Amino acid sequence: MNWLRLFLIVCPVLVVAALLGTWAALGFDTFGLSLHGLLAMILGAVLTSAVAIGLMALVFLSNRSGHDDDVGRPDPPDGHA
Repeated sequence: MNWLRLFLIVCPVLVVAALLGTWAALGFDTFGLSLHGLLAMILGAVLTSAVAIGLMALVFLSNRSGHDDDVGRPDPPDGHA
């Protein structure tokens, strides 16, 4: 579970670093947005990435733990599992 926490921390940090690096390389006024607009854009990208990363981590965790094995399997005719 420690790798999951590390993954969920490192990925958004890398996204923020890439966005700030791109912003600095292209010039700070390239986007034509105010500071609040740029912060909203960065925050939106980071939160969207965090949600996507979290959901994919949950999919892999659910698959690995075996919770997905019983989905779609019909019950036996006698009703006992």
